[in-house]
Amino acid sequence: MLFNLLKKRRTAGANTVNLAGGEAFTETPKLELASIMLTSMLKDQFYRSTDNTVTRLRELITAQPDKKFVARAALYARREAGMRSVTHLTAAELAKGVKGESWTKAFFDKVVRRPDDALEVLACYMALHGRPIPNSLKKGLGTALARFDAYQLAKYRKQDAELSLVDAVNLIHPPHTEALSALMNGKLAPAETWETRLTQAGQKAESEEQLDGLKKDAWTALVKERKIGYFALLRNLRNILTDAPEVADDAIAMLTDGKLVRQSLVMPFRFTTALEAIEAAALPHAGKVLAALSEAVDLSLANVPQFPGRTLIALDTSGSMAGRPLKIGALFAATLARAGDTDLIQFSDDASYLSLNRRDSTLTLAKFIESKARCAGTDFHSIFRKAQGPYDRIIILSDMQGWIGGHAPVQTFAQWKKQFRCDPKVFSFDLQGYGTLQFPERNVSCLAGFSDKTMELLATLDTDPRALIKAIEAVPL
Repeated sequence: MLFNLLKKRRTAGANTVNLAGGEAFTETPKLELASIMLTSMLKDQFYRSTDNTVTRLRELITAQPDKKFVARAALYARREAGMRSVTHLTAAELAKGVKGESWTKAFFDKVVRRPDDALEVLACYMALHGRPIPNSLKKGLGTALARFDAYQLAKYRKQDAELSLVDAVNLIHPPHTEALSALMNGKLAPAETWETRLTQAGQKAESEEQLDGLKKDAWTALVKERKIGYFALLRNLRNILTDAPEVADDAIAMLTDGKLVRQSLVMPFRFTTALEAIEAAALPHAGKVLAALSEAVDLSLANVPQFPGRTLIALDTSGSMAGRPLKIGALFAATLARAGDTDLIQFSDDASYLSLNRRDSTLTLAKFIESKARCAGTDFHSIFRKAQGPYDRIIILSDMQGWIGGHAPVQTFAQWKKQFRCDPKVFSFDLQGYGTLQFPERNVSCLAGFSDKTMELLATLDTDPRALIKAIEAVPL
């Protein structure tokens, strides 16, 4: 019955049915590729399994005639947005599909930010395509490995993995360095990571009391000497406050170090997870740490645009957004809501305005927004049935899987514009990369991703609807 209805009353220009069964518009191949690159961690999603995402990404890479765009999208995703697995897969596919091009070696070098990136690209290529390994891939990954010092190689040697760093060196024969030579000769000292420090503490302890002391010493040294990475610090905040509360001020100093925040490429929603872990435990210094987390998330989203005029933020809180997509959407909605003259509507099977105290911290607002989610069906029409008064722009944060009513909301939007005599810009902010839109791409500004760079691009989109694609096309190879 649904498909008969769609055939009879299809919205002009609509050319597909989305994964939820509703009418939709396809994305151009470049936008769909970029959306997957910037949103997919190659884990199961509500409407699509990991295997299906991998299959679709490989199809898009194979079909895209502009392979340099594919490479630039991977570099953008890795270096600007911190995406890993999806870029490893892309590099492996380009190694198989592109032959005899002078730019590929430099690309394989640049896509590696950490030694284990090279391992994952190599493992992915061999799993998908076997051997021999292309020379351009060997040379590019070899050049990358030669960039790393002894500490970095020791940290990511992966000696218990199926493909270790020693295995990789034997396969690709990188240029000689003292650090690589020490690795191959077994003379590379263990990296003093938080994992090794705590493992050593556990091995040395002869009683629970002694273990507590050794764990305290380990966390104290790691934090005071800044031998712990920013993401690891976030993940272990609760443990640090439990085992070594004396270093709370040092941890706070790291959390609020703007340079560390930017270099870490930690996705902003990770701060929400850390906040929930601290709130759930009755710990000393928790209040100060929660304040530091709020400051840190503001630093991580420092490029929030200040838009002129009135802005409506429409956040999808339907069932398919539950979990990580909703956390991201709520955090971005809170960030944008504090930035100017904005109203926030949340929508699911119905829509409602949400009143916010803009003096609250970003993380507090994000938690409040998330707590109000309906987690029901998805009705994009409800946005425009509820919106009152004219707006200069509408920012829609969603997985774009509208289905209630069967039809895309183009006509409902047109009626709303006529009623309030306005013609706002529409920003389609894709949080899942499923490959469809609720408005024709030519009529909206499209964006995807979770990082500070996303906010920076949002400002550019206000004047250039192709800002995301252009930013990728400007990445040097």
